[in-house]
Amino acid sequence: MPSKKNSADVANDKTRPSGIAYLVGRLDHVLSKRLRDGLAPMGMTVPHYTALSVFRALGTLSNAQLAERTMVSPQSANEMVKAMEARGWIERQPDPSHGRIIQIGLTEAGLELLQRCDAVVLQVEQQMFPDMPEDERDWLHAQLRNAVRALSVHGI
Repeated sequence: MPSKKNSADVANDKTRPSGIAYLVGRLDHVLSKRLRDGLAPMGMTVPHYTALSVFRALGTLSNAQLAERTMVSPQSANEMVKAMEARGWIERQPDPSHGRIIQIGLTEAGLELLQRCDAVVLQVEQQMFPDMPEDERDWLHAQLRNAVRALSVHGI
């Protein structure tokens, strides 16, 4: 049974930011911190995890495509690629159909690390919605993808 709120609680509820955009922003902040803390012991950052996940899903990409998919500038993507290549997580090869384009893809070591990191991310997601049934998770996932697509020029 819900507890009764006193007048101070009601006043706080009315003055506290509560819009969807605000809550999504707060969730992004808290989620990023949890992911950073969980991935750091494996030498992984959240942007690196995102990039490796994109490579797994889409295969090889150019630096420009990676930047677009990971929502960073081409310069930041280039720095990220250098760091991940130095760790042996990705490799670069010339595009066979266009000599000036370099294709970047996951290595076996990168895939193995990504799979270990997936367990951390899954644990954080389960902590976020511990009692949510799978069909509701699927619905939420679809709604979030739709929201991103609606606000993006290129979708995700």
